Amino acid sequence: MASLKILFICNKSPWPAKEGGPIAMSNLIDGLITAGNKIKVLAVNSDKYYVNVADIPAAYRIKTNIEFVHIDLNVKAIPAFFNLFLQQSYHVQRFISKAFEEKLIEILLKENFDIVQMETLFMAPYIDVIRKYSEAKILLRSHNIEHLIWKRMYLTCKNPLKKFYLHHLFVTLEKYEKTVLNHFDGILSITEKDAGFFKYHSRKPVKTIPFGVNMENYPAQETPPAEHALFHIGAMNWKPNEEGIRWFLKNVWPQIHPKLPDLKFYLAGRAMPRWLLDLKQKNVSVLGEVPDARAFILSKSIAIAPLFSGSGVRIKIIESMSLGKPVISTRTGAEGIDYTAGENIIIADTADEFAAAIGSLYKNKDEAIRIGKNARRLIEEKHKNQKIIQRLQAFYQEIL
Repeated sequence: MASLKILFICNKSPWPAKEGGPIAMSNLIDGLITAGNKIKVLAVNSDKYYVNVADIPAAYRIKTNIEFVHIDLNVKAIPAFFNLFLQQSYHVQRFISKAFEEKLIEILLKENFDIVQMETLFMAPYIDVIRKYSEAKILLRSHNIEHLIWKRMYLTCKNPLKKFYLHHLFVTLEKYEKTVLNHFDGILSITEKDAGFFKYHSRKPVKTIPFGVNMENYPAQETPPAEHALFHIGAMNWKPNEEGIRWFLKNVWPQIHPKLPDLKFYLAGRAMPRWLLDLKQKNVSVLGEVPDARAFILSKSIAIAPLFSGSGVRIKIIESMSLGKPVISTRTGAEGIDYTAGENIIIADTADEFAAAIGSLYKNKDEAIRIGKNARRLIEEKHKNQKIIQRLQAFYQEIL
């Protein structure tokens, strides 16, 4: 297959690959480079996900030709308030930057690309710039159906003022998301369910390219984990994660702890909110960001992912399954994984179901090991990166 020149426009840096979005971007970029394509990365650098360019390994900088533009993505009270009177998505507006536009133009004038791939909807404001300065085909790679995250938060919110604002956020984001789809030349979804949404709301080619895993980076665990314990890992500045953990600690942990007083629960991930850092619950340890996510996952025995909003694939669930861990999640959390409930993952949508599943796996280590092994086998069969890259390159050729 012919080598292509591909410009990735990313809403955050793919390096370091420490949370879902960067991991998804990094694996795809690495796979395309390995397949012989030439890659250039232009990424947003923000206080929310800040990268010190000097820390990036030289080899990575060379192979990705990565460049950054800083954009202030902090929510500001006055612009957020006045946005209430506009029919524009505040989420999208925050990514519009003259400096980013100028850097993009500079790159497009210097190089010709076959494909420009936008990672997430939030980079869509730059479509017109690309059309003006390049003949490349423009693809959207959607990590989620973005407005659904905010719609689900709106539907579950009890505070009237917050609910009013969340309604505005999701309605304007939904309108933008549906309107902009036809401005692309093609759309890449991570799940078949998301693909159905894009096919319904656009006339453009849509292809499901699931999250790919380089299994050599996830060696099978030969010895039992250091601790038979629960764990959750995920960035807490992604609202569905925080929402799910709040629900778990309020509704599930009070059921489990009296029955299993020796069971411990470890919470890892960047951007822990103050309420979690100040949490004082027996046998609950809030670790924050850990230096090695894989080592942390391998050190515990049972993963939980109580998610009730969002779409796309939860990368940390895939990582836990890749490392042979049994995962307990909701149907929403397991979207995009071709699972068999009870065989390679446990599905629990209520507090009672979650508590029962935890109790069952904690008391029966052999069952936990069995599900973990099946989980790893599933990822090897369905999410191997080399196969996914081949499918992606075929779609590129179709678009071209």
